[in-house]
Amino acid sequence: MATNTKVESVLEAVRAIVPTLRENGEKSEDQRWILDENIELLEKAGVFRMATPERFGGLDLSLADQARVIAEISRGCPSTGWVTMVWTTSAWTATLYPDRAQEEIFAGGDVRISSAFAPTGKVVPVEGGYRISGTWRFNTGCRGADWNFTAAMLEHPDGSSEEVMAIVPMSEMTIADDWHVSAGAATGSCTTTIEDVFVPAHHVVTFEEVMFSATGDRSNTGATGRNYGLLSFVMAECAAVFIGIARGAYELFLERLPGRGITYTQWEDQSRHPLTQVQVATAANKITAAESMAEVWLKLLQERADAGEQPTLEEKAVVRGQANFAAQLAKEAVELLYTASGGSVIQRGVPFQRFHRDIQGFSLHALVQVNANLELQGRVLLGLEPETDFL
Repeated sequence: MATNTKVESVLEAVRAIVPTLRENGEKSEDQRWILDENIELLEKAGVFRMATPERFGGLDLSLADQARVIAEISRGCPSTGWVTMVWTTSAWTATLYPDRAQEEIFAGGDVRISSAFAPTGKVVPVEGGYRISGTWRFNTGCRGADWNFTAAMLEHPDGSSEEVMAIVPMSEMTIADDWHVSAGAATGSCTTTIEDVFVPAHHVVTFEEVMFSATGDRSNTGATGRNYGLLSFVMAECAAVFIGIARGAYELFLERLPGRGITYTQWEDQSRHPLTQVQVATAANKITAAESMAEVWLKLLQERADAGEQPTLEEKAVVRGQANFAAQLAKEAVELLYTASGGSVIQRGVPFQRFHRDIQGFSLHALVQVNANLELQGRVLLGLEPETDFL
C-alpha cells in the first residue's frame, strides 16, 4: 500500500496545477472536452495510477487518499474532477476482474477507463467469449480513455437474462460528436457504439458479481484494505467532486470580493455588509459539514476493507444517503455564493459561473439524486428493507 509520502507527492503536484486547470476551464468548455494539457499534467502527477494495484506499478492509494486528490482537482476544474472520478472509480472496478484481465488492463501502470452503466448493449456467447453490440449515452471520459466498461444484457438459452459488465478497448468503439450541454460541457460525455465486437470471456463478469465483489480469481480479495464495495466506493468519490467544486467556488468568491460594492446602494465594500458576512459563514459551514460527513463514511469503508469484509446492505444504504446529503450541502454553498456575486458573474470569463453550472448539472446524475438516496437511507433507518439491489 502507498505510503503517506506517495500521497502527499500527488497532492503537492495537483495543488500546483490548480491555477492552470482553472485557466483552462473556458477553453475546455469551448471544445467540449478537457484540454490535453490537463490530462498530461494529471498523468505526470501520478493521478492515473492512484487506483492501480502496486503489483502493476501503481500507487494503490486508499479510498480516502483518492478522494483527497479528486477534491483538489475539482477545486481547479469541476469537469476535470468529474472525468478523473470516473476514470479512477473505473480503474478500481477493474481490480474486481479476473487476474488475467487485470494483467492486460494495467499493463502500462497508468490507465484511464470510462464507463457506461446503463445496460443498453447485448452480448451473445461464442467460442472463447462473447460478441457485443450496443449504444451507450453519457459515456464520460470516453474521448481520452484506454478502455471502456459497457453494461449489456446476456440472454440465456432458457429465456432468462442477466446484466453483465464487459471491458473493451476504447479503440473498438465509435464516439459520436453529440455532447452539446449547458453543464459539465468539458466532460466530453459523448454517445459510444460497438457493433459485433468480440470480447474474451475473462473480460466479462456479471453485474451482481461486480456489485458484491464476488468475481472469480482476482487478487483483490480478502483483507487487502482496498475492497470497499463498488457503489459505496463510487458514491464516496462522487461526493469528493462536489466538495472540491464547493471549495473552489468559495475561493473564487473571496477572490472577487475585494473592492466590490453593492450596486444601487451606499455600500462601497460588499464584505462589510452583514448579509454578505452571513452568506460567507453559512457557505463555509455547509462545506465543512460536508467534509466532516465524508470522514465518517471513509472511516467506515476503510475499517470494513481492512477487515476483509463488505459493508452491510444497511451501511451501504446509509453511505448513499450521507454522500448525497453532503453533495447537496456543497451545491447549496455554491448556490448561496452565486446569488451574492452580482450580475457580472454570468460572464463566461468569470470561472465562478462555470463552477455553478457544473455542480448543478452533476447533481442531476441518477446516482446523485438527493431525494431518492435519502428515501433509501430513511427506509433503512426505519428498519425497512432497502427494496433495491443497487447498493
